[in-house]
Amino acid sequence: MAGNRRATRREGADASPLRLIAIAVILIGLVLVSLRLLPGSPFESSAAAKWGNAGTTTSDRSTDKPTDRSARQPAPPSPSPSPSLAPLPFAAKDLDLDIEGWYSWSVLDRRTGQIIGSKNMGETSTTASMIKSWIVADYLRRSADAGQTPSDAKLADATRIIRDSDNTRAEQFYNQVGRDASIKRLISMCKLTDSSVAPDKGWSRTALSPRDTARLGNCIATGTAAGPKWTKWLLNEMKLVRGAGDFGIRKAFPAAEQKQIAIKNGWIDRTREQEMHINCLAIGDTWTMGVMVKYPIDKGYDYGMKNCEKITKALLRPGA
Repeated sequence: MAGNRRATRREGADASPLRLIAIAVILIGLVLVSLRLLPGSPFESSAAAKWGNAGTTTSDRSTDKPTDRSARQPAPPSPSPSPSLAPLPFAAKDLDLDIEGWYSWSVLDRRTGQIIGSKNMGETSTTASMIKSWIVADYLRRSADAGQTPSDAKLADATRIIRDSDNTRAEQFYNQVGRDASIKRLISMCKLTDSSVAPDKGWSRTALSPRDTARLGNCIATGTAAGPKWTKWLLNEMKLVRGAGDFGIRKAFPAAEQKQIAIKNGWIDRTREQEMHINCLAIGDTWTMGVMVKYPIDKGYDYGMKNCEKITKALLRPGA
């Protein structure tokens, strides 16, 4: 019996370490399982990462990562809208004036290049002295291009052509710039679409439309016609037009504004056609304008000169 008890104790003694090892394995397994279920643990399973924290969605968790910079940076400010251009002093409208004969007008916005005008603004008339503005511009630009400076006497002649519409001096300048070749340059350089040369008939017979008259004004204002050296000089001379040639478009404006508007007008009695041809060119700060009238010759110059002004007044916006 004693031997049996000793054997039983020995067997029990031998089994105790096995039970301890088994218990330890079970505890370690439980710890490992716990670690896999613990969020943030290095042993965390993908399943636990998805549902272990019920208050956090996948997108919420990703906000901790700098993957979407636009979500954390303020949007750039919207660009300010471009200020609208102030309206020109003229309003586009159909005129029905008590004027005998033919009349036409056109205005060019120097800021945009847009042209408005009467339905017949592409029809032409002979320019008479209005074309002298181009003849002088062509002479001055070509002189500068050739590296020459006109003498004081020549500049005085140019002044007489512009301010006083001197025909004799205009003819001399016209010969120097090549006569018909000068008008061809005008059409090409100023991008005229309606106008034409009068071959061997002189500068007075050049055919220009009111639309091309406004383009000629812009060509002078931008410096294309007279070139960078002489444009300011020419515009100043055109502001100083005096005597019989001071009529038409700028007379429709307040006296204080008239001094800032450059002009060159033309007036002639065409006996062959038995018509008076009166033409007006004006250059303002933001616009250029051409007005032309033709009517029976027996009505005289004054009738057309006043109608250039009348047409302009009818187109002016209130308060302009």
